[in-house]
Amino acid sequence: MDILKVQGLCKAYPAFALSDVSFTLEAGHITGFIGRNGAGKSTTLNSLLHYVHPDAGRITFFNQDWEKNELAIKEKIGFVGSSIQYYPLKKLSKITAITRSFFSQWDDVAYARYMTLFNLDENKTPKQLSAGMKVKYALALALSHNAELLLLDEPTSGLDPVSRDELLDVFLTLCDKGKSILFSTHITSDLDKCADDIIYIKKGQIIAEESFKHFVTRYQVVTLPEGTTPSANDPRLMGIKRSKQGDTALVRTTDAAGLGFPSREADLEDIMVHFEKENPSCMQSI
Repeated sequence: MDILKVQGLCKAYPAFALSDVSFTLEAGHITGFIGRNGAGKSTTLNSLLHYVHPDAGRITFFNQDWEKNELAIKEKIGFVGSSIQYYPLKKLSKITAITRSFFSQWDDVAYARYMTLFNLDENKTPKQLSAGMKVKYALALALSHNAELLLLDEPTSGLDPVSRDELLDVFLTLCDKGKSILFSTHITSDLDKCADDIIYIKKGQIIAEESFKHFVTRYQVVTLPEGTTPSANDPRLMGIKRSKQGDTALVRTTDAAGLGFPSREADLEDIMVHFEKENPSCMQSI
């Protein structure tokens, strides 16, 4: 079942625009939303809940139209935005009490469990928390009302490696229980550990939407021998990147053997780095 369906989402600003953004999320999947800074990830996520009002497009959650079922849908969604702001001098216990009142399915047992897991003290104020601890607190709130879908904008940003790993374990456990997660991130190694699917946005347009495994295995990285000057018009070479060990390029796995250059499997970071160097005219066929 598609838990979220986005069709033709558009939002124009003077210097940037989302253009015909369309994608679906499958229930029980973890989906990574990737793209460089300014590509449109936060604008898309905020548009889904109308924190940013789209110029066009249709958004349905759980087969319900957002415009007609906003309150019911919000009960089923946990959202953590990229800029988390709380009353700086209010204790977390007070903020939690206010948040609890908005959700009929609030789970105090789950809340206590996540506060313990994230090593959070309810007697502290947001002003006393580091950036990473504020993210953890926001996640504790989002995870505590039995949401069926989590929309998370850079949730692992500012967390240390151990805390990130703990959070990814939580994501995997939630997925096992049938929950769905869409999260944007620049830390591609996090997606290597947990993502089922990938949505890639570049300059306000979706350029890839598919399973993580299929997306990654479609590409390899070739190392060009020293002194090689490949033709810029060779459509097989995508996003040539300089390196002291030999320039590299991304190629489709089906083309790698025919080039005759040393090659290796690409990971998600390889693909992102080379895609962002690629000539826009070549991106239509990725």
